[in-house]
Amino acid sequence: MLGKRYTLESKMKVTSTAILVRSVVVAMTTIIVVQSETPGKSKTDAGTSNWTKIDGERQKTLDNLLKNYDSRIPPNYEEDFPVKVEVQLHITNIDSISESNMEYKFGAFLRQKWNDTRLRYTRLPRLRSLELDAKTMDQVWVPDLFMANEKEAHFHTVTVPNKLMHIYPDGGIHYSVRISATLKCDMDLRKYPMDSQECSVIMESYGYSTENLEFVWNASPVMRDPSLRLAQFYLGKFNTGRCDKVYLGVKYTCIELKFKMVRSLGYYLIQVYVPSILIVILSWVSFWLDKDAVPARISLGLLTVLTMTTMTSGARSSLPKVSYVKGMDVWMATCLIFVFAALIEFAYVNVFSRVGKRRQHESSKSEHGGQATLEAMEILTDADGQVLCPKKKSPFNMFLPSPDKARTFDRISRIAFPAVFLTFNVIYWFVYVFWIPGRETDE
Repeated sequence: MLGKRYTLESKMKVTSTAILVRSVVVAMTTIIVVQSETPGKSKTDAGTSNWTKIDGERQKTLDNLLKNYDSRIPPNYEEDFPVKVEVQLHITNIDSISESNMEYKFGAFLRQKWNDTRLRYTRLPRLRSLELDAKTMDQVWVPDLFMANEKEAHFHTVTVPNKLMHIYPDGGIHYSVRISATLKCDMDLRKYPMDSQECSVIMESYGYSTENLEFVWNASPVMRDPSLRLAQFYLGKFNTGRCDKVYLGVKYTCIELKFKMVRSLGYYLIQVYVPSILIVILSWVSFWLDKDAVPARISLGLLTVLTMTTMTSGARSSLPKVSYVKGMDVWMATCLIFVFAALIEFAYVNVFSRVGKRRQHESSKSEHGGQATLEAMEILTDADGQVLCPKKKSPFNMFLPSPDKARTFDRISRIAFPAVFLTFNVIYWFVYVFWIPGRETDE
């Protein structure tokens, strides 16, 4: 019995020892695994801690900058020099150019740069500048720039207000906003449609004089979208300059952008000039019709006159009612005169034709014998009635007077009308292509 008991106790001790050894091995294995994973985890925690620290510094820096900042007061307000604001325009589109309202629409990114010493801060690692959202921007002073020749304008707000503001460690501020505006453009239409117009964008300070604020153009003052195209104009070179204004003895800063637009003539050649020329030529067909074809010649004359009248009204509908004569007015009025003159020519021919018939009818009654006329033989005689020589026929006989004045007038018109119209074209195109009208100035 004692041997069995001893044997059982020995087995229990061995089992306990094995369990203890197994527990120690598991514990050591766990420690090793934990130690092997701990360095990577500590690095991640350190990185997260660093970013959290940076974000905290950024927020703290922004809060400290705006804590005692007064957006009502411009920079350098207590100093003796104005704030210098650099302006740049990035033009995205120019469209809806209206001659009747003398205006145009354009869209652009308006960019401004200036320095505000009150917003200086210590440079933060991994941060080039502080980028503000739309709500925070309202707490920072911005220049009171406005466009003097603006009729209507608005900011873009889809999906959020399209503006940005970056604050740099040295206090430099970059402010950009997207705008669309309808601007006034005084146009000189004396050469229309072979004209070129010069439009401008005038930007001024509304409330600050040059003692506190000054606008200057950036080193790259104007940028335009590479895909910018105009439907009826060729866009010329952009020129920048100053235009400081004085109101009630106070001088205000002003900068100006001017650009030239040369009108494309292709549309007007196809839609106005070529059709009107064809209508004028169509009116000359009347000269080749028989003088007795009264319905045909009247219908043709009235059709061309009414067509030219309609074309003239359509060409003038999109133009302002100005007091001077435009190039288009000269062309349309001349074409209308030509087709009207063709109709009047038929009235003249018709009158002479009826008068000639009546005279021939009266002369046939008075003369009973049929004799050959000397006009038909075209024989020349002297004062004593002696025959000198037969008259030779000439190609210019069609222009000489004859008993049938109506037919002679038709023959003259076949040459005279095209010749005069061709002469008019030469003079018209020479004058309006090379003429450079001067700007009218108020005395």
